[in-house]
Amino acid sequence: MQKDLQLWQFIRDRLAKNQEVMLLVVGESTGSSPGRQGYKMAVSADGGLCGSIGGGVMEVELVEQARAILSGPRPIATGSLIEQVHRRNAEHASGMICSGQQTVILKELTPEDLQTVNIIYDALTGEGGYLLLFGSTYFSAGPDFCGTRRMDPDYSGRISFERHLDDFKYSEELNSPQRLFIIGGGHCALALSELMSRMDFQIHILDDRPELNTIEKNRFADRVTIVDSYHKIAEHIPPGDDVYVVVMTLGYLSDAVVIRKLIDHQVKYFGVLGSKAKMATLIKELSDEGLASDKLSRIRTPIGLPINSRTPEEIAVSIAAEIISVKNL
Repeated sequence: MQKDLQLWQFIRDRLAKNQEVMLLVVGESTGSSPGRQGYKMAVSADGGLCGSIGGGVMEVELVEQARAILSGPRPIATGSLIEQVHRRNAEHASGMICSGQQTVILKELTPEDLQTVNIIYDALTGEGGYLLLFGSTYFSAGPDFCGTRRMDPDYSGRISFERHLDDFKYSEELNSPQRLFIIGGGHCALALSELMSRMDFQIHILDDRPELNTIEKNRFADRVTIVDSYHKIAEHIPPGDDVYVVVMTLGYLSDAVVIRKLIDHQVKYFGVLGSKAKMATLIKELSDEGLASDKLSRIRTPIGLPINSRTPEEIAVSIAAEIISVKNL
């Protein structure tokens, strides 16, 4: 489950129990600040914690502040800003010396905000397309109309933070997570699933073997699909800029089938596991069949960054690193 989803589930559960929750959000950060824009943490009235805004002594201090606010009388303004400078002798020194700076929003949520939190949760588990928007005196979520926002010349990205004298406005597009489709459920798929599940990817495993022990062991995948045939694989994988495909089937022939069926899919990442020799032979065969070179060139193979990986776990690290490098372009 993606980290933001876990956080909003935590908040939803506490609000449903009639508890107040303090939401901590990094509104902006510069330099080597441990907390990046959009990092979130929740502190509940019963002492529960979920998420992180960067860790360290500064996080401990902010958690204590959040608890103090929750235990006191409710203020008129339910949101405030705290400046943190991670340098010695700075006016708002955080106790850290990494030379960064961040602004943290403290936003108090009450059971009255449960409906909005439900909208946020549903957006993250559905098709997205919603916007979280809040300031010191309001907290809302609704349809985003992303197309219009992104055509605005002042569009500054998925997250926006603005100051207005003593007030502020924080907005964030609520989108479904990046989706990773791993075709083939063997040992490398198991290792890659574990690694990518920690990076807010939704993991889908597809295989044509119904009783594979590595699939049974794979508790990291969000979904497992046993297909009748790889010839129908395209039915299970949508195109999209949030779709990443890794092919690691049982062998050469099934890899070729999958490539033929998915070569016209427009996805963010398309990689195939295999040695240089194997993949050179396979690409040549596909080219000889008439597949266009510009389409074949989109396939990342040998898959992963070159770190001399050998074990399934090492191979997973190399693939994950390449996927992250593509995602963050």
